[in-house]
Amino acid sequence: MSANLSANLTGSLTGTRLLLRMNLRRDRILVGLWLGMLTLLTYASAAATGSLFSSPEQQAMLATAVNAQPALVALYGPILDINSAGEFAMSKMTVLYALIATIPFVVVVRRHTRLEEESGRAELLGGTSLGRDAPLAAALIEGFSLAVFLGLLVALANIVGGLPSAGSAWFGVSWAGTAMVGLGVAAVACQLSASARTCSGIVAGLLGGSYVARAIGDIATTTNLNGTRDWGWLSWLSPLGWNTQLRAWSDTRGWVALLYVALATGLVVVAQVLRSRRDLGSGLIAARAGAVDGRIGSALGLTLRINRTALVAWTVACLLMGAMFGAVAPGMDDLLESVAGGAVLDRLGGALIAALLSVMAIVISSFAISVVTHADVDEGAGRTELVFATGTSRTGWLGAIGVVAFGGAAWLMAITGVGLWWGYAGAGGANPADSVWAALGWVPAIWLVAAIALLGHGFRVSWLGWTALGAFMSLTVLGRLFELPDWLINLSPYSVIPAYPTVSWDWTPEVVLTGLALLITAAAWAAFSRRDLG
Repeated sequence: MSANLSANLTGSLTGTRLLLRMNLRRDRILVGLWLGMLTLLTYASAAATGSLFSSPEQQAMLATAVNAQPALVALYGPILDINSAGEFAMSKMTVLYALIATIPFVVVVRRHTRLEEESGRAELLGGTSLGRDAPLAAALIEGFSLAVFLGLLVALANIVGGLPSAGSAWFGVSWAGTAMVGLGVAAVACQLSASARTCSGIVAGLLGGSYVARAIGDIATTTNLNGTRDWGWLSWLSPLGWNTQLRAWSDTRGWVALLYVALATGLVVVAQVLRSRRDLGSGLIAARAGAVDGRIGSALGLTLRINRTALVAWTVACLLMGAMFGAVAPGMDDLLESVAGGAVLDRLGGALIAALLSVMAIVISSFAISVVTHADVDEGAGRTELVFATGTSRTGWLGAIGVVAFGGAAWLMAITGVGLWWGYAGAGGANPADSVWAALGWVPAIWLVAAIALLGHGFRVSWLGWTALGAFMSLTVLGRLFELPDWLINLSPYSVIPAYPTVSWDWTPEVVLTGLALLITAAAWAAFSRRDLG
């Protein structure tokens, strides 16, 4: 019996090595750029910390002041050891950027499992000697290997940046663990739905919920807001909370690292069990049949319907995120009044509303890019040709994609601003309506990135949008830390948007970025109208 079980297992994994080699080759550019960017971000944060403080006492004072602000604790996490230079240096990286670091790992699993099934390529490969479980196994092996590699790169970046070796190593462990959990979540999501779009929504919802739970728990742990300390246990329910609870830089709790391994392993087991209970190309959540007639009469209607679930999920998340941070924003006033506190906040991302909106602009840019890249998937699967068979023109189809990407991004930024206004007004903040205008000010920057993604679609280079997003984010975050020339930093649209309402409104970058987005969109249309489909 054991021999038969071993033979069945080996047979189901046949071809895993060949698939792994192919996947690594396909991912080498996208994953390489993301890993390089994350490593540079970590090094820059580590190397720049020494210039922030004139003495250890000043660092301790400022760390205490930061911990006293619920808004900063919610956004970045608490500083548990106020005397640790490493913990202060990695304040943004511990939670917020660790969450961003999961993106390429989620992409790897979804790309090589659900998207392969949705396009029909998995069925073609299944007609060969390829084992049933080989695609999922190859994607997970690649992902887990890259997670370990990322942990090593991050640890080395911290050490080269001047931080203690032991703390750097444990910090690398926390990032590797977070990436592994992200892989597990993506693997499970890809078994639940037959739609890659829905899978993305499930992953975003679960990781976003983890971030919110961590934020509430950390606020409750570090402050005493109307008895909220009782909610501190929520941090332990979130893998992102474990990044803080590990205490990488002092009094390290090494056993917390086992939680990542246990959860990631459990998720992989669940994913494999779910995989064994569904047919190839299907999901455990049954897809609802579409309307028999009449409800979708245009390319725009079809594109909106395809992206409706994701847009609704993003809307709810942006509203709640804005409201949560808006509610604690008035408490920032005391810290902003001090010159020293202001200098630290500049390094942490500026005043809270400006900092949150800059982060949300980058995150919402990924929504716009995903709308375009999903159109790439539809074209590769042959669904775009079916749309054109109805008489839809290329201009109409590309225009529909652009309207949903551009309009959806603007809508999400507006909703984020409304959430900030709602929370800020409820907490007694001054001029809460300014937050809505501040949010809308970031829309042209997102449009420029979305236009670059459309240009990639026009030339059939699906990774162009993600590459642009990573490059712009790196310039914005790393530029000041590395003291790069202003002209180079300002190549990023996220660097030129004024941090309203902390500074005066300026129409110039808004108009210039919008104009550039329109020009690039025109170039995308020209390329798309002249190339063959598929």
